[in-house]
Amino acid sequence: MVATLVRLRLLVLRNTFRRSTGQLVAVIIGGLYGALMLFGAIVALFVLNVVPVADVRTVVVLAGSVLVLGWAIIPVLVSGVEQTLDPSHLAVYPIPLNQMLLGMLLSGIVGIPGAATTLAALATFGSWLRMPGVALIALVTGALGAVTCVVISRAVTSVSSGLASGRRFREASGLLIMIPLILAGPIIIGVTRGISNASEGLPGVAEALSWTPLGAVWAVPSSVALGDPLGAVLRLLIALATLAVLLGVWRWGLARSLVTPAHAASRVRARGKVGLFAFFPGTQAGAIAARCLTYWFRDPRYLRQLIIIPILPLLFWFYATLNHSTGYLLATGPLIGFLLGISMIADVSLDSTAFALHMSKAVPGRADRLGRAWAVLTFAVPVVLVLTFGAAAVQDSWFPVPGLLGLGFGLLLTGLGVSSVTSALFVFPVPAPGDNPFRSRPGSNMANVGSTFVSWGVLAVLCLPEIALLVVSLLTGQALWGWGGLLVGVALGSVLLAVGVRQGGRLLDARAPELLIRLGKDA
Repeated sequence: MVATLVRLRLLVLRNTFRRSTGQLVAVIIGGLYGALMLFGAIVALFVLNVVPVADVRTVVVLAGSVLVLGWAIIPVLVSGVEQTLDPSHLAVYPIPLNQMLLGMLLSGIVGIPGAATTLAALATFGSWLRMPGVALIALVTGALGAVTCVVISRAVTSVSSGLASGRRFREASGLLIMIPLILAGPIIIGVTRGISNASEGLPGVAEALSWTPLGAVWAVPSSVALGDPLGAVLRLLIALATLAVLLGVWRWGLARSLVTPAHAASRVRARGKVGLFAFFPGTQAGAIAARCLTYWFRDPRYLRQLIIIPILPLLFWFYATLNHSTGYLLATGPLIGFLLGISMIADVSLDSTAFALHMSKAVPGRADRLGRAWAVLTFAVPVVLVLTFGAAAVQDSWFPVPGLLGLGFGLLLTGLGVSSVTSALFVFPVPAPGDNPFRSRPGSNMANVGSTFVSWGVLAVLCLPEIALLVVSLLTGQALWGWGGLLVGVALGSVLLAVGVRQGGRLLDARAPELLIRLGKDA
């Protein structure tokens, strides 16, 4: 049975190379990138062979502790990602618990993340080639550390399975992933500067971690190399006890999940509470606007687009401070206007099969387009205003405000007009309602790229007047050109939005059945 579970994991791994051409290319590129990083880590470990023992200890213990911590945290944050050997899928088979435990452990090791971790952990022996005995110990502790990483991820996942099965937890954890990704640049710069400024304190941090479950296993070889056999034995006992406790926790959680599978909770809204529908007129466009606006603040697939609003100004402020330039922060308003303007491009796709409700009620395409654009405008207009004036106040630069507002409103209004047409023509593979908002559907990347770039190109051409007036205002230093840009951005953008709503509505009326068929195939 153990061999069957491992073989199943390898079959799934093999099948990843038998997908469509686009997915195969993505898998190969990702594999090459991962292999390059693994090769760099292994080379760095072997280079440590010529570094003083105390420094080797610091590097290995810190890196190993981060590795174990990552294996403990990441499975919880990406709980929406599919797992090959999900206990809920295996619960219907009469597999002995201990055999299932061993099979899942080995399948985790032979998977791509587990295999990469195991190779990197075993490569720690390369840092001790000058001491063959210590290198042999490092091989053993490296294997123990790799097993600990896999077991801690399984233990954390099994214990949190009840919590992670809740929709709200999946939504929140998925959205939290986006924040460090957006702030990756400042984080890397800050960590690099922090390490360079606090390098003298790193050995003390490593020494403290060497007595914890995170770093004990990685400190055993260096303790022997430094002539501290008692410390090595004590740290080895800590590592073994940690592994034993994690195995016990995992076994308990696995047994619980097999007997009582996790289920998602639901909530029923009290009668009489209509939410945002109370604030919009009782028309078809008003009802659609209320529904879409509710999605914007409750559906994580929409919320992930809103996360950028508070983060982008901080990101631009950081780079403006770093480069002593005002251009970064002042561009926040127009850039947010652009992003929110094209946000409707996949609106019909995000409806999924619920789009059938529009067809069954014979909703006019024009009302559909107007309602969706209305929902975005209710919060996008104040956001562009606040960010533009806020950036000007922080930089104490008020002269370009009219031109920036003209460009921001132009991009927002024109972008909604372009998206009104585009979303009536194309349906994209997107995460289904309730899925992890970062889950990638087959073919989604290639389908999105072409239509998105075409929409961007059309938007750039249509907004050339606002762009030109802003540039002229900045070059000549005359505020009149900026005020002209504001007038053109609002007037021309409104006209193009009206045209986009009308033309998009006509296309939607003609293509609604075809779009629904495609949505059903992607569901």
